[in-house]
Amino acid sequence: MVATGPGPVVAVLLAAGGGSRFDGASHKLLAPIGGRPLVARAVDAALVSTIGEVVVVEGAVDLSPVLPEGVVRVRNQHWHDGIATSLAAGLSYARRRGAGAVVVGLGDQPAVPPGAWRAVASCTATPVAVATYAGRRGHPVRLAAAIWDLLPTRGDEGARGLLRARPDLVTEVACAGDPVDVDTREDLRRWS
Repeated sequence: MVATGPGPVVAVLLAAGGGSRFDGASHKLLAPIGGRPLVARAVDAALVSTIGEVVVVEGAVDLSPVLPEGVVRVRNQHWHDGIATSLAAGLSYARRRGAGAVVVGLGDQPAVPPGAWRAVASCTATPVAVATYAGRRGHPVRLAAAIWDLLPTRGDEGARGLLRARPDLVTEVACAGDPVDVDTREDLRRWS
């Protein structure tokens, strides 16, 4: 487990959205990549990173059949109100656990490796640490408890607004991997 000050680190995967751009037979997070559901690949990376407890925020679809034992499911009843509600649900769980930080990733990014989770979780120079890939910001993002009240609770933007408004709070962490997300069947075909 990674220490980042008072309280443990919680890995939070946001996986509550409706996946409206995906026109497959099932929800995109359940679509198979190499015989495994898309979301399982993202969850595996967070688990293998061993940074802390792994929480999946679900909403539009029940992910319990594809999540491994030990992963905590948090239901976001307001998922249709935007990604900020999913982040808020994950932060609410982390507060109850007394977490000192969360490291947030996305359930539709199958190629973010455990090393990216560890690198971001270990960066405590500023309250926010964000993974970069070839100089471009992506996920995961570490958010220290001290700034949680600055984050939105509604809308389609999670921490991005805070990162833009307060660059003094942010450290970029160069990571290996690929932050591409799967939104369409065409995206999924690239993995097959």
